[in-house]
Amino acid sequence: MKYAKIISTGKYVPENIITNKDLEKIVDTTDEWIFSRTGIKERRIAIEDNHQMATKAGLDALSGSGIKPEELDMIIVATMSSEYTCPSVSCLVQDAIGAEKAFCFDISAACSGFLFALNTAEQYIKTGKAQNVLIIGSEKLSQLTNWEDRNTCVLFGDGAGAAVVVGSDEPGILDIVSHSVCSIYAFLISEVNNNKNDFFEPKPDNY
Repeated sequence: MKYAKIISTGKYVPENIITNKDLEKIVDTTDEWIFSRTGIKERRIAIEDNHQMATKAGLDALSGSGIKPEELDMIIVATMSSEYTCPSVSCLVQDAIGAEKAFCFDISAACSGFLFALNTAEQYIKTGKAQNVLIIGSEKLSQLTNWEDRNTCVLFGDGAGAAVVVGSDEPGILDIVSHSVCSIYAFLISEVNNNKNDFFEPKPDNY
């Protein structure tokens, strides 16, 4: 039996720090209110684009793996905050690192995105469709966050993490359990800012 095994990890953390005290200046909140409910003291806000953070995290993971970019079969990026609808963040990473052999796609699954990417990489490896896979979770949520909503703006920041997953004869990932609870989707929504389209009528809010 062929296993999927994580052989290295990497990260990128933006330098710009926003503390709870900073948020006190723009919304009706306090450091004590935020920390007592979330455990958060600070978050990072990126100047870079999402794909630039993803690239830096990916290169960090590759640096400890012994795998060269040109040896990658596949790149998966989990993100919901790309600056572009197209191209995918994964394709931009591929171009930046020179992984010309890899096929690439993004996964949008919000907080659980990295686990879905890991699960997907494992299946490709187990079926023999890929041997060396770079997975990245990268979010620039600061560009989606409503900074006037104190209930949500205190929660999110920017950053990226990555892992190199390879096929192995030795046990690696033993199991991944996936689950979704779609009935509570309304608790956290990020709407798409669609361009006006004269060919259809907008759906009502209760659709």
